[in-house]
Amino acid sequence: MIEIKNKYFGTDGFRGEAGKSLTSMHAYKVGRFLGWYYSSAISGHDAHGYRPRIVIGKDTRRSSYMLEYAVAAGITASGADAYMLHVTTTPSVSYVTRLDGFDCGIMITASHNPFFDNGIKVINRYGEKLDDKTTSLIEGYIDGESEEIPLASGDKIGCIVDYVSGRNRYLGYLISLASNSYKKLRIGLDCANGAAWMIAKNVFDALGATVYVTGAAPDGLNINKNCGSTHIENLQRLVKSEHLDLGFAFDGDADRCIAVDENGNVVDGDCIMYILAKRLRARGMLSGNTVVATVMSNSGFFNSLKRAGIDCVQTTVGDRFVYECMQENDYSIGGEQSGHIILKKYATTGDGILTAIMLTEEVCDTKTSLSKLAEPVTLYPQYTVSVKVENKDAALGDNAVLDEKAAVEKLIGGNGRVLLRKSGTEPVVRVMVECESDALCRQFAGQIADVIRKRHSV
Repeated sequence: MIEIKNKYFGTDGFRGEAGKSLTSMHAYKVGRFLGWYYSSAISGHDAHGYRPRIVIGKDTRRSSYMLEYAVAAGITASGADAYMLHVTTTPSVSYVTRLDGFDCGIMITASHNPFFDNGIKVINRYGEKLDDKTTSLIEGYIDGESEEIPLASGDKIGCIVDYVSGRNRYLGYLISLASNSYKKLRIGLDCANGAAWMIAKNVFDALGATVYVTGAAPDGLNINKNCGSTHIENLQRLVKSEHLDLGFAFDGDADRCIAVDENGNVVDGDCIMYILAKRLRARGMLSGNTVVATVMSNSGFFNSLKRAGIDCVQTTVGDRFVYECMQENDYSIGGEQSGHIILKKYATTGDGILTAIMLTEEVCDTKTSLSKLAEPVTLYPQYTVSVKVENKDAALGDNAVLDEKAAVEKLIGGNGRVLLRKSGTEPVVRVMVECESDALCRQFAGQIADVIRKRHSV
C-alpha cells in the first residue's frame, strides 16, 4: 500500500485544531476549489455550463458551523450549488452523495477527536473517500501553487439549498434494512454528543425497541467527552443499571460502533466482524469466505476466524485501506477493532448505526444473546499507548526505540507481539503490545513509550 504524502489530507481527510491548523480560510478554499473543479474539463465534465452540486453535512462541535458555512461560501463563489444536510453522520453523507447523484459530498467532522479539533472529509460521487490525486490538487490551490480560480458573478453564483430531506431518506433506508420488530428488546445507545444524537434514537424507536439514550445532549464542546465509543464505560453502566438486552456506542460522526452485551461486557470491532462474517456466510453472502481487517486486530480474533473456517487478510490501519482491499477483491465485509465496520452490500463506508442494526438482526434471527454470539472469540490482552511527538517518522526510525521494541519482543517470546505505528490523523505514535496478561501489556508498552517520550516528545 502506497503511503499518503499529502500535506493537509491524511487517511481520513483534512484534520487539525480548528482556528489554528484548520481555519475557515482553509475551508473556504476547499469549497472554492471543489466548486470550480467539478465544472471543469479535468473532472470529466464539459466545462461549458455545467453547474456542480455538492452536499454538506456536519457534526455537533462548535467549529463545525463555522467551517460548514465557509465551505458553502467557497462552493457558491465558484458557481456551484451547496446542499445542506446540517447535523448528520458521515455515512449519511456518503449515502446521499451516491444515491442522489451529487458530484461530491463534504463532511465537517473530526470523528472521535475532542471538540477543539475538526476536519473536512471529501467523498466522491460513488460515496467513497476522495482519491489522493484530487486532494493533492486541492492542497496546491490552498498553498497558492496553482492559478487563481475565477469568481462567479450574476446568475452564475451558486445557491445554498436546505436538503434535510436527504437526511430523512437515509433514516428510511436504515429502517428498511431491518426485517425484525425490536419491540421486545431494551436497547441502550451512547451517541457521543455527536452526529447520531437524534438519528440513532429515531431509527431504533421506529423499529419498536425500548430505547435508553446517553450522550445525546450536545452543546458544541462535549462531543466525545467521556462518552461514545472511546469511553465505553458509560454505556456499560447504562446497560447494567437498566438491565438492557444490549447497547451500542458511536463516535462523533457515527461511522464507528462498539457494542455492549447484556452483562455489560464490551463487544469490540473484532468481535463484531466475527459475528457478522458468520451471519453473512450462513446466508451465502461472505464473498471469498474472507474478512478484511487491519494489523491492529487482535491475534485472538484471527485465531477465532480460523477455527470457524473463515479466511482473513490484513491491511495497514485506516478504514480507507480496508475498503480499497474489499473493492479490489470483491470482499463483502471488513473493518477495524475500533468499530469501523464496512458492509459492502449496504454502504461504502463504516456506518455505526447500520452495524448496530445488523447485530440486532442477528440477535433476533438466532434468538441468541449478544454474549453468546461473541463467546467463540477469545481475545488476548492488548494495550495501546499514544505518544505525542514532534516527528513521527523520526520516532519510528530511532534505533533506541527499535532496540527497546526488540528487547520487549524477546521477553514476550512467541506469546504476543509489539506494533509501532504512526497515526494518520494526529501527531502521535502508537505503541501496541499484545501478550499473556494485561499487566505485562501495560508494563511493556510503557517501557517503549517512555523511550519515545524522552527522545521525541513535543
